[in-house]
Amino acid sequence: MEPLDADLDQLQDDALMVLFANGEPAAARVLTARLLPRALSHAARVLGDRAEAEDVAQEAMLRLWRAAANWQSGGAKPSTWLYKVVANLTVDRLRRSGRAVGLDESAEPEDDRPGAEEQMVQAGRMAALDAALARLPERQRQAVVLRHIEGLANPEIADALEISVEAVESLTARGKRALAQALAGQKEALGYDT
Repeated sequence: MEPLDADLDQLQDDALMVLFANGEPAAARVLTARLLPRALSHAARVLGDRAEAEDVAQEAMLRLWRAAANWQSGGAKPSTWLYKVVANLTVDRLRRSGRAVGLDESAEPEDDRPGAEEQMVQAGRMAALDAALARLPERQRQAVVLRHIEGLANPEIADALEISVEAVESLTARGKRALAQALAGQKEALGYDT
């Protein structure tokens, strides 16, 4: 009897990797549902191109599945490993293209949508944030997105970016200061009280 996806949903990522490596396709479905949206979101914020982000997220997931057979429990978490791959793939694409990177300006659709006015305010805020993020140096942008948008802890970011925790703290602090400075003159236009 195959385990139900709902039963597998209770398992940690490491356990799902082991089950997938042992031939359990349902483990891959659960882990994909858990990790792919986060990988896609990270890639979209860094690349600014949804189609490119989808390619990166798919490639990163393929690499995760290829790594499953040799997965070692107790090491890096699959999510951290995946963020590391996404970070490397996005950096590769940015370097190959040699282009200035804008960020995805369209908000993700939600089930409980706010009114049209609130959507316009939020879209303006996101566009301003995306534009400010695009002006950050590559490593600062990666660290800020992973910490403050994706919600990763500093040690996870350090693993994903292959830097020290202190370097993560420095990058995120400098990135936050640069974002605050870039957005400071836009408070009223963005609908914040001054």
